[in-house]
Amino acid sequence: MAKAKKRPKGKEAGKKSKRGFHPIRWLRRWLMRAVLGAVAFVLCLVVLFSVVNPPTTHTIWSEKRRLGDVDREWVPIEDVAPVMARAIVAAEDANYCNHWGFDVAAIRAAIEGGRKRGGSTLSQQVVKNVFLWQERSWLRKALETLLTPAVEAVWSKKRILEVYMNVAEMDEGVFGVEAGSRKYFSVGPDELSARQASLLAAVLPNPKGRSAANPSKTLAKRAERIRDGAATIRADGRSACFED
Repeated sequence: MAKAKKRPKGKEAGKKSKRGFHPIRWLRRWLMRAVLGAVAFVLCLVVLFSVVNPPTTHTIWSEKRRLGDVDREWVPIEDVAPVMARAIVAAEDANYCNHWGFDVAAIRAAIEGGRKRGGSTLSQQVVKNVFLWQERSWLRKALETLLTPAVEAVWSKKRILEVYMNVAEMDEGVFGVEAGSRKYFSVGPDELSARQASLLAAVLPNPKGRSAANPSKTLAKRAERIRDGAATIRADGRSACFED
């Protein structure tokens, strides 16, 4: 007959019970699991949104809550005038087809020039608009920096631009080029002229303080530069990654 094991006594029992549960180690383990779970969830969204249109964003949701409703209708990039896509790239990220998510030259120029804005690419802006929030913070910038390469790896350049055109704010409570083109010019996004497209792109990134329909002299000059830039990137091939 097998002998029953003796239970540990005294100091040995105390050591074993202490070894069994450590609150700090337990908390650290669960925090790590939570972080890994959040990362996995966001990466799943990155893959999902490469083929499924994002239903909303933090900005759209918060504006809808504030205003009661927003004007937004998703439109495929194929149903947008090509000059609109080129105008947005010319306005926001002229080297869009030549980088992998970060435009190092633009970032360096922005830092050297002391500008608060100017280094963010379209890819970074899509990550911020779709997955994060607008308020500036080191946490948001860190997450944006981590997610941008993932989006660039999974999405095509054409898809990134398509999503951007559908979530960008064009006026108070107006999101996307479809709503923007009808709001300002009473035409569909496929009917936009080069001038209208450049004016619509010129309101970015401050749509609440600018009007494409009644542009100031400064905005009109910016639109002219964007129009010239759109023609230039078409001529030199910098629009090839999103145009067939």
